[in-house]
Amino acid sequence: MVEITIRAVRSDDLDAVAAVEAACFPPAEAADREAFGRRIEAFPECFFVAICEGRVIGLINGCATDEKTIRDEMFADANLHKKGGCYQSIFGLAVLPDYQRQEVAARLMRHLIADAERQGRRGLILTCKERLIPYYEKFGYRNLGVSASVHGGAVWYDMLLEF
Repeated sequence: MVEITIRAVRSDDLDAVAAVEAACFPPAEAADREAFGRRIEAFPECFFVAICEGRVIGLINGCATDEKTIRDEMFADANLHKKGGCYQSIFGLAVLPDYQRQEVAARLMRHLIADAERQGRRGLILTCKERLIPYYEKFGYRNLGVSASVHGGAVWYDMLLEF
């Protein structure tokens, strides 16, 4: 397992997080640099990065909300973040290919789950592709079925973890 540190995102991480996202998601699904800039500004307390040897190698981020599922508008509009929201959403969990399958994503997920619990949230929400449902179920997420989200033209499933 690779040695990493998880910390809150900083504004000087902008280029690095955009590069991680671009390496991990198809262009239609990836958030761009401008979207990350808005997210870092709007909800840095809900955005964490994994650092290895001084380099950002992974990220997890999403706004807080009172909704139990993610709407496509949330990806683009950082102003939909509700600081005291009941649920922590996850817009993206990404790890550079050279560091995948080394528990980095799992550590980021566990970190955000623990943080959401500390914040007094009721749980977490995310969307994922069908092949990833079993992965998220290992963390306690429950599959709510096909999502209304059509982000990036893909079929998504709503996942919910409640405390």
